[in-house]
Amino acid sequence: MKVIVIEDNILFCDYICSLLQKADFKTMKAHGLAQAKKMIRGSIHEDDMVLADLRLPDGESTALLKWMRDNGYMHPFIMMTNYEEIHSAVHAMKLGAEDFILKPLVEDKLLPAIRKIKAANDTFSKVIYERRSASFCELNQYIHLVAPTDMTVLILGNTGTGKEHLANKIHRRSLRANKPYIKVDCGSLSKDLAASAFFGHVKGAFTGATEEKAGYFLEAQGGTLFMDEVENLSIETQRMLLRAMEERSYRPVGGKQDRRMDVRIIAATNEDLFQAVAEKRFRKDLLYRFHDFTITVPALQNCLEDILPLADFFREQSCAELRKEVVGFDGPAKEMLLGYSWPGNVRQLKQVVYAAVLICKGNLITPDFLRLKQTETDAPNSAKKKKIDKCLQKDEKRNIEQIKTAISISKGNLTQAAALLGISRPTLYKKMSIHGISK
Repeated sequence: MKVIVIEDNILFCDYICSLLQKADFKTMKAHGLAQAKKMIRGSIHEDDMVLADLRLPDGESTALLKWMRDNGYMHPFIMMTNYEEIHSAVHAMKLGAEDFILKPLVEDKLLPAIRKIKAANDTFSKVIYERRSASFCELNQYIHLVAPTDMTVLILGNTGTGKEHLANKIHRRSLRANKPYIKVDCGSLSKDLAASAFFGHVKGAFTGATEEKAGYFLEAQGGTLFMDEVENLSIETQRMLLRAMEERSYRPVGGKQDRRMDVRIIAATNEDLFQAVAEKRFRKDLLYRFHDFTITVPALQNCLEDILPLADFFREQSCAELRKEVVGFDGPAKEMLLGYSWPGNVRQLKQVVYAAVLICKGNLITPDFLRLKQTETDAPNSAKKKKIDKCLQKDEKRNIEQIKTAISISKGNLTQAAALLGISRPTLYKKMSIHGISK
């Protein structure tokens, strides 16, 4: 990732960039709003962030922040201020800035703030960013377009495809990113308690209501409410939700006054809701209310290019958690991963890789450790075999390029190269040996 530093004091800007570069962050400099906008349009990537001084020669950076959010740039934004400008920093936080730092405290506060934001992004983001198939690139473009709006989004997809990850991504790229993100598992709500769960209740509203309860809508006020497995909502609950969504207000159970609702709703299901409408299990008017914008998540078996990068990500993640050093998958294991149908999608892939790392006895995961039961339907036809061969070649090239780039950047220092790759030095040696890479 890189940090775009926007500061008109050239010496202070150089100092900030030097501080960041010593911590292995790439930097780019801008000295005003116009230059910053041009740089963001042409050079910003999805995992980059912006660090800006409040007062610049051609305006305040709050205007830049608003411009970014209005144009769909939802990148983390940190503002630098002096003591007397704290009120403006608070305003920036309301616009969606992640943090503000007092300039006299930059040396002590900046790196921890950036690392905190980066850590919060990494675990979630990497699963999404590792997906480079054409289908997922198109899906990411849809997310980029819809995230800054307040449109209701319906996410469709089979179990295990990552619908919740995508809902989270939409929220984090939205203008509500600094507001609450509340998840509701609709499958766990009983018909009798659903109204109280969504709208809250006043004390004494019913037997057992010994104290006031806020409800999901109040908890999500100003932010996003993610409703997972919406097909499980009772018809009565659907009716109440439809009324609240249409009137933008609701009344707590037992209450006497309506409350204004300022909540963006994202819903998800693995069912065909039109079929549910035909079977009178789902209201047609609520379905169309959810249909402001629909995103369909492709099944993993239809995104062959994503399988090996995701498997590598889960391998690295599981190695860290299980304290093991498994450097990769051998050729037959990769072919097995690519040839399998993955009925459980990304969730199943993660489970299979974690189990394989746990029981792996060497440096490489072999087919035996994957423990996948191949069936005749998994046997690839000639067209799929060509795609598998292409993915294997691309994966080999990707791994070699990553290692060579890290070694080049670190000027041959293998300890630093390993750190850049997020692995230990012995693991790097093993990877270099597997791919035939010399220092």
